[in-house]
Amino acid sequence: MFVLRNISRGFCPENVRFYAKRLAVPLRPKKSKSTVRKEGQYFSDSKQVRVFGGNGGDGGNGGHVIFEASYDVNNFNHVTSILKADEGENGSTKDRHGANAKHTVIRVPVGTIIKNQENKIVGDLDKEKLMFVAARGGSGGKGNKFFATDTEQSPKICEYGAEGEDISYNLELRSMADIGFIGFPNAGKSTLLSAISRAKPKVASYAFTTLKPHLGIIPYDDYEHLTVADLPGLIQDSHKNKGLGIQFLKHAERCSVLLFVLDVSYQNTWDHFDSLLFELENFSKQLSERPKIIAANKIDLPDGEANAKELQRRMEERGIVVIPISAKMGINLQKLLIEMRRFVDDYKNKNDDESED
Repeated sequence: MFVLRNISRGFCPENVRFYAKRLAVPLRPKKSKSTVRKEGQYFSDSKQVRVFGGNGGDGGNGGHVIFEASYDVNNFNHVTSILKADEGENGSTKDRHGANAKHTVIRVPVGTIIKNQENKIVGDLDKEKLMFVAARGGSGGKGNKFFATDTEQSPKICEYGAEGEDISYNLELRSMADIGFIGFPNAGKSTLLSAISRAKPKVASYAFTTLKPHLGIIPYDDYEHLTVADLPGLIQDSHKNKGLGIQFLKHAERCSVLLFVLDVSYQNTWDHFDSLLFELENFSKQLSERPKIIAANKIDLPDGEANAKELQRRMEERGIVVIPISAKMGINLQKLLIEMRRFVDDYKNKNDDESED
């Protein structure tokens, strides 16, 4: 066994580090998935909400609406569009004070960005337990005793509690998944997600079966896992907001690594890749420079293997990794999963090194 000792990290060649380190092995599910697909289990990475602080009562303050960052949630599916805190309780007889309302705390994923209606960032919940007060409750009112004087012990006057704040926000996730699937409609992205995870996206033989992101989890034997997102299909001129357009590209922006799923049952698949890359470049130069892998899908179909080999040859000249697979038949998926993990680890290590510098 080849062992490295006393070699500083800065002088260790990249290829030596790669082979000296044990690669994590993906754990494929042993239990078969249910054949019943639950509708509506998509991934929500943005949400528009309107929040109301509770009104004050006669004495009791209204509750606040608070967003709290938590690792226990990873999307906004549970967040309703209208969020309202409880109202403070009214004062009662014998000069009693109304109770303050409890605050309404909404858990959101760590990494949530909160924008106001002018699209300005007003909150950045990048650590667990961080909180953002979205709407403050109104202060409690004053009963008639507050207005009593020496000459008027029981005045017929009181003050109502103040109304709580009414504010609208846009919630967005800074990071949605480790890997996002990029491809034209009907390229097999949903089939691939279903094959490598326990996710159950809708799969059909017609285009645009995926209209919202679906998330899958891939566990590895070192107790780490990858999150992968099946994104809606991209079409020509998406950067001009055609099709799902800008919304799709915003989903892609929140993924660390991009996996291009190409249908190699067609010839000249490299042109498909360049078309997809063109859309990304015209939307965001930074997005187009993310780490990329190509999954050459449908090699089980006629001419699929030959087209995949030609794609590999052309992409090798550009330094892009191509893994020939068949998501439907389960061919070569283990190799793809290992390569996906390697790309994500390299991306995270690079970011860690840059943050240390």
